Amino acid sequence: MIPRIAVFASGSGSNFQAILDAIASGTLVASVCALVASKPGIGAIARAEYHGIPVFIGDAQAAIDATSPDLIALAGYLKQIPASLIDAFPGRIVNIHPALLPKFGGHGMYGRHVHTAVLAAGESESGCTVHLVTEHYDEGPILAQSRVPVLPGDTPESLAARVLEQEHSLYPSTLQQLLHGR
Repeated sequence: MIPRIAVFASGSGSNFQAILDAIASGTLVASVCALVASKPGIGAIARAEYHGIPVFIGDAQAAIDATSPDLIALAGYLKQIPASLIDAFPGRIVNIHPALLPKFGGHGMYGRHVHTAVLAAGESESGCTVHLVTEHYDEGPILAQSRVPVLPGDTPESLAARVLEQEHSLYPSTLQQLLHGR
């Protein structure tokens, strides 16, 4: 049986698209059974509708009840996951974060905020982290990381672009390993 993934998103859905592309190419053996969007009008919804994936706006529990996923993948989801959902899916909720955790994580550390903080700290490298979700933002066990150099003259946008490229390959490959026991 092919594992079923519910993806939770709050933005354009580029990591959601990376998951869909990996499924289409066969590098991720899974299906996406639902998109949980934090609000209406986000880009991820259009991606889900294009692929015929059911969309649930703001109602994670309804999505879970209706689709029975094996795994929940947060893809730029900016809402706190309720403890009841974490308890119901132990070790089966994952997130991708645009920094090398444990640095530059926690409440409010998302998107441009992360890359601005990395540059302000004078870091020589950044990257992305796939981790299990716990009740505390970005503190769950780390599953995988990918590193990129911080280059002279980097802006938050240029650094974000390099990190995002790594996210798009790291996340699907880590999901594949997690779902298929490697």
